[in-house]
Amino acid sequence: MSVLDSVRDNWRVALLVVVLVLSAGFLFAPGFGQQGSSAPDTATNLKYGLGLSGGTQVRAPVVGITAEDVRFGGDSLSEVEIAVAGNLEGVESTDVIARQTTGTNGTVEVVSRNATTDELATALDEAGYAHGEVSDGVTQATIDDMVSTLESKINAAGLSGGSVTDTTTAGGETFILVEVPNEDRSEVLDLVSSRGSVSVVAYHPAANGSGYTNTTVIRQEDFQRIGSAQRGEQGPGPHVQVSVRADQAERVQRQFEETGVAQQGGTVCTFESSPQNTQPCILVVRDGAVVSSFGMDGDLAGSMRSGEWAENPTFILVTGNYSDAQQVAVDLDAGALPAPLAIDQGTTTSITAAQGETFRTDSLIIGIVAVLTVSIVVFFRYGDLQVAAPMVVTAMSEVFALLGFAALIQYPLDLAVIAGFIAVIGTGVDDLVIIADEVMSEGEVNSRRVFQSRFRKAFWVIGAAAATTIIAMSPLAVLSLGDLQGFAIFTILGVLVGVLITRPAYGDILRALLTEQ
Repeated sequence: MSVLDSVRDNWRVALLVVVLVLSAGFLFAPGFGQQGSSAPDTATNLKYGLGLSGGTQVRAPVVGITAEDVRFGGDSLSEVEIAVAGNLEGVESTDVIARQTTGTNGTVEVVSRNATTDELATALDEAGYAHGEVSDGVTQATIDDMVSTLESKINAAGLSGGSVTDTTTAGGETFILVEVPNEDRSEVLDLVSSRGSVSVVAYHPAANGSGYTNTTVIRQEDFQRIGSAQRGEQGPGPHVQVSVRADQAERVQRQFEETGVAQQGGTVCTFESSPQNTQPCILVVRDGAVVSSFGMDGDLAGSMRSGEWAENPTFILVTGNYSDAQQVAVDLDAGALPAPLAIDQGTTTSITAAQGETFRTDSLIIGIVAVLTVSIVVFFRYGDLQVAAPMVVTAMSEVFALLGFAALIQYPLDLAVIAGFIAVIGTGVDDLVIIADEVMSEGEVNSRRVFQSRFRKAFWVIGAAAATTIIAMSPLAVLSLGDLQGFAIFTILGVLVGVLITRPAYGDILRALLTEQ
């Protein structure tokens, strides 16, 4: 028989070899993986999840309630937001999101804990807006904005390897899932627990001469370009350089003059939480809390009074310390979250890098023990090396193919996925035992025709078992049930690889070993 005829006769084995070669390339060839904090194994292209690399995972719902099918009439979205907020105690207009869906109808969301569904319904009625159902939760558009903004925050903060996704439970509740490798719990929570709304406020004497008042001069949407945080050791101290949009520059310049902040340079600011006997100050406010206060530089004040500043509207935001400067820079660069996360209603998991390394080592040991145990049991079951050895090698090839696929798509390996691999080994060997028993149960196999008949019977059995496994695991793979999803996905992939590639290849190998015709 020629080599071509041999390959044609054993094409299933050839297909398995091709899959294994490709898997080896995906695992070890440069270019398929992304080495870094999320893939600490420099020997392969595998990417590790938090359970094997260390890091923090935050899973939390979004705070908010939503009214559907709201009739806006002729009002603009901003007018709707102001009107609804005015009828809700403790709710600002920034906590109300009106979205137009069709014609003059849309949705109204209140992203604050200070309102209930009944209170929102009443507020809409009082504002004269007819509406449909009011329920807990926010719209998908807000969820998408949350995911996008959190991704920007993670990237702006330099937390490489982080990911943000939205997941939905079987009950229909939506969660935001944030995973950041190699970062501790406190840093990640500081990043995602606040909305990150930054504004620049003028703190100045009130017009009536009684006390002081605040005037918001620059809102988050007024910034155009954000610099990186600077330590400013030789200058004004920790700060962030920013620029204002050209269409807002003259207004900002005028308001700083009118409030007295730019009337004189080199002012000393002694602002505290209560009004002080101080000259007008600039306040940097983040999520309603004052981050820092400072007086305006003399040169900057002079350029504002002369009108030159509006031609190049840049200045620096001085902060009390470098960490505040970093946080302000991240918030300005990424933008404010449209809604807060309900961290207290979610879960937070943190694993140190040392624990992740221990888990990787333990997973490898468990995998080796599983392989050795299966090999010993199979050998004692048959007592024939030419039956047992191909069975073990074929089962291991399934795991190797799955590792290659995980490296190709950069799926993060965690403890649940490792459990899926071990389950694949068990189910794979079970199916191979069924094939071997069926083929050898009725005495010697004296022809290929007899072998094929027996193999076909066995394959129907393992095919039905595979279909049952896939059907049972599909809900876990589709629904967002945390780590169980990875377990289900790789168990299903292992079953498919086994039925389509490795089981038929083992049949060809067994046929070649047991028959001569």
